[in-house]
Amino acid sequence: MSPAARRHRPGPPDPADGLRDHSATLRSHALRLHAAAEALDWQGPQADAFRAEVAALAERCATAANGLAVAAAQLEDTP
Repeated sequence: MSPAARRHRPGPPDPADGLRDHSATLRSHALRLHAAAEALDWQGPQADAFRAEVAALAERCATAANGLAVAAAQLEDTP
């Protein structure tokens, strides 16, 4: 059943839709973290370390988003 059809049927929410929503939210957070770190005009070793930490956090968010998307796809394939 298509995601659009599931959204319009009565009953409990589809778990795959919830996973996709969480995945999209995490992906959005990752993009915002990257953009915010790049926009800083702070310079020096501490700034570089901060940017590296933010980049690592953004990568973890993106990795988690990918995992949630895979889980959602697996739920879709489950009868």
